[in-house]
Amino acid sequence: MKYRKLDKDGDMIFGHNKYDFLIDKEAVAQAIKTKILLLRREWWEDVRTGTPMFTDIIGSKIVTNRKDAIDLILRDRILEVPNVETILDFKSEFDTVNRVYSMSCNVETSFGDTKVNIEFENY
Repeated sequence: MKYRKLDKDGDMIFGHNKYDFLIDKEAVAQAIKTKILLLRREWWEDVRTGTPMFTDIIGSKIVTNRKDAIDLILRDRILEVPNVETILDFKSEFDTVNRVYSMSCNVETSFGDTKVNIEFENY
């Protein structure tokens, strides 16, 4: 698997030929991040694709069982990524004061295990 690298702002990196790409398990990790961070209604070609925005799931209040719903949705999205075989572990938490949801997981891929960390601010 081959995937274009992204910079710290999430923009694609160009101009360094083969060094602009990730391969194998690093590519799978990037594909997971990209799939999760694509929010529903964000892609103009298909506004139905993407991760539901947290406000669609949790409304105006943050409730623990809604966190479980978000976790389930994100786990399903991870398993849809090509070359992901299984999720080995998944952890998440809400910081209700700073409005940050963070998740980390270890996944088994066709190329070996890899770790993914994602943080959503101002959900």
